[in-house]
Formats: sequence, C-alpha cells, structure tokens
Amino acid sequence: MKELIESKWDDILLLLETNYDMTPIIINTFIRPLKIYEVKDNTVCFYVEENRGEQAVKYLIKKEYDFFLLSAIRETLNNIDIDIRVDEKKNYIKETEETSREPMTVSDSYLAAAAKSNLNPRYTFDNFIVGDSNRHAHATCLAVADLPGQDGYNPLYLYGNPGLGKTHLMQSIGNYILQNNENLHVLYVPCETFTNDIIDAIGHNATSKFREKYNNVDVLLIDDIQKLKDKDRTQSEFFDTFNYLYNANKQIIISSDRPPKDLTYLDMRITSRFSGGIPIDIHEPDYETRIAILHNKADLDHIEGIPEEVFVYIAENFTTNVRELEGALNVLRPFSLTGEAITTERAIATLSVLVDKQGRKSLTPDYIIEIVSECTGISNEDIRSSKRSQDIATARQTVMYICSKYSSQPLTLKAIGRAVGGKDHSTVISGINKIEAKLKEDQVFKDNFEKILKMMNIST
Repeated sequence: MKELIESKWDDILLLLETNYDMTPIIINTFIRPLKIYEVKDNTVCFYVEENRGEQAVKYLIKKEYDFFLLSAIRETLNNIDIDIRVDEKKNYIKETEETSREPMTVSDSYLAAAAKSNLNPRYTFDNFIVGDSNRHAHATCLAVADLPGQDGYNPLYLYGNPGLGKTHLMQSIGNYILQNNENLHVLYVPCETFTNDIIDAIGHNATSKFREKYNNVDVLLIDDIQKLKDKDRTQSEFFDTFNYLYNANKQIIISSDRPPKDLTYLDMRITSRFSGGIPIDIHEPDYETRIAILHNKADLDHIEGIPEEVFVYIAENFTTNVRELEGALNVLRPFSLTGEAITTERAIATLSVLVDKQGRKSLTPDYIIEIVSECTGISNEDIRSSKRSQDIATARQTVMYICSKYSSQPLTLKAIGRAVGGKDHSTVISGINKIEAKLKEDQVFKDNFEKILKMMNIST
C-alpha cells in the first residue's frame, strides 16, 4: 500500500486543492513533506521530519488537515477502510526503540539569543490563536520559520490594521528559528529603531558600523515599515540593506498597516521588492476567534474566575482587533488578583467606560488621537504639537474632523482645539474643511481614512 499511495501522491495533493479548498501554501508546507514511515494493517503512518517538529503535527490535527488527507486518500484509492496517523519521526523511532524523551525546556542560551535579537519569548506559534482571519498568514509564517530564505517566501510581507497580531507572528518566526538553531543571527527591530540607528550612525560618522549590524544577520524582521515615510536617507539605507540580504539568501520579514501598492510615498524600488515577495494580509478576528483569544489570554495571564458570559460580552463589544480584546481583559485583572468575584454585572459596569450605548468603544479625543497615530505613523506628541509638516498637519486635521463628526459626546470647536494641543477655533474649522475637501478629491486618502474609521468600528 505504501508504494501505491506514493505513486498516487500527486493526484492526492491535487484533489486536496480542487475538492477541499486547501491552498498551495498549506499543501506545500504541511502535506507534501509528509513521509510514510510504515503501514500497520490498514493504517498508513506518516511522519513529519524533525526540523518541522511537533508544532506542524499540532497544526495539522487542529485544523483537521489530517482528516482531509485521509478523505483524499480514500477517494483516490477507492478504499474506505484505510486510516492514517501523523506524528513526528522521532516519536516513531521512540516506539520502535522504546527510548525515552525528556520534556522540552527553554534553555538559558535560547533566552540569551532571544534577548540579543530583541525578541519577546512570550510571542510563539503555540499561543497564537488561529482563525479564518489569519490562517493563511499563520501557515505562511510557519513555512518561513521552518526554512528561512527559501525561494518564493522572501521577502515575507505581513499587512493589516494595527492590533491584529502582525508583531506576534513576526516574533514567533524569530523565536521558532532560535529554538531550533541558536547559532542563526536573528534581528527584530521596529521601523523607528532602524531609523534612529541610521540617524545615530550619520551623526557619529559610523555608517560602516550600522551596515555591519544589519548586514550580518540571517533573518531581519522590521515592524511598521510604513513609518519610513519622508525619511529619504533611511529609505536609501534600507534599500541597500534589503538588497544585500536578499542577494545573500537571507530571510527578510516586513510588516505594515497597508499593502505594498498603497505605500505610494516610499521609493518605488522598495515597494516593487515587497510586491515581488509574498504579501499576506491579516483581517479582523471573527466572533469565534475573539472568544478563543480571550480564553487564551486569560489562561496565559492567570486571570481566573471570569464567567463565559463576560467573555461573550467582550467579544461582542470589542470587535476590531486583538489589542482591544486584551485591553478589556486587563481592566478586569485587578478583580482576579484580589479574589473578588467577576460577575457579568460587575464586568459590564467596569467596562462601560470603554463601550458606549451602541456597543462601540467610546470615541474620546484621546482615543481618536491614539488610533489616528497608529494608522498614520505620526506620534501622539506630534499630533498635539505645533509642527506644521504636511503629514503631521494632515493627521492633526483628521483628528479634528473625526472629533467633530463622530465623538461619543458632542464637542465644541474649542474642546477639539484643546485636545490637539491648544489650537484656536478658526484653525479647527480650517482643518475640518481641508479634510472634507481631501475626502472628495483624493481617493487614496479616502481609502486610508475609511480604514481609520473601521479601526474605531465606525460605519459610514
């Protein structure tokens, strides 16, 4: 039977793609590499190579890909009595040789490597909740983590609104790589750090040291690349770094809040490199995924005693991103620490400061500034400052407009001006009018503006 299945393997994989809607990435990452170890009676035993490990087995079973594979095998061979089993290769060897396996522990050397790489060990594939909104991204990140630098996956470009798990996935890749090979040089940096490093290098006449730092890596992860806007020298250095690593077959992983085609303000050479890799989008989590995220967060942070009704309430009222969900749970954490009962009534009363009558997060000026800052890459401080560069002024005017149209409580022009750093009423009126004009004339701006409203759960 082993030989028969191997001879029909391509037909089985094609059936998975055509009849079971499995994407080529999923098939190539999790199914094609499977090997038949042995056949016991009518059970075909597949193994996953050790370099892919237990995580791949868990994912296969969790997503029922093993069931789809079984169905495709039975259909291809016209034999309903066949069964399958998938495990790690070393577990088959263990059964055969009756060897023992020590439990995995996190080594001090790995923790040291993670710290040197700017990685948070809490970000792993194991505690990332997978749903329809991020399944494609999760599978692709696993494939990259298993074999960094492979053709077709470089660069990996993750994009989506803030708070959807891009940083978690990026750092999960880095942690996975270091857990399997601590000798690889992994470096994670937010875009601001990359920018500050080049500014510091120029100021101290140390660009060669900068290039040595960023060129001497096996995996480079840069978060929020959209913040390279209006930084021409940094863009030039990034382009040179990118080319050096790419030509050396090193893995590059980028995140942004928008697809490459919308980074119109970046050097076209950079965006074309991003588009030439594998751009993957991440969407807002659906209801079931939000519930799973809340349970996972409560378990990880030991927030105990939360009734299911409270999880449901949070999932129904905080719908935009993962960060909102976790923030709502953090508000309830003090009750768990003091041993007080977290009743549904108490939770709703406590969270009411974050949720208005329509079940939407309260749109205060501070919250609006926070979201506009996340979406534009302009800091809260700059929005409230007197700086007048075009990008800062537009972000500030966007805040003025949203405050005037959508705030939970009616705001006077004076109150709006005070919220953005003490601007007078005529400046606020002018800002609102400019945004109204841009929304009519500039489609790219309108698309980005609608993303901001979506982040705030505002329907237009």
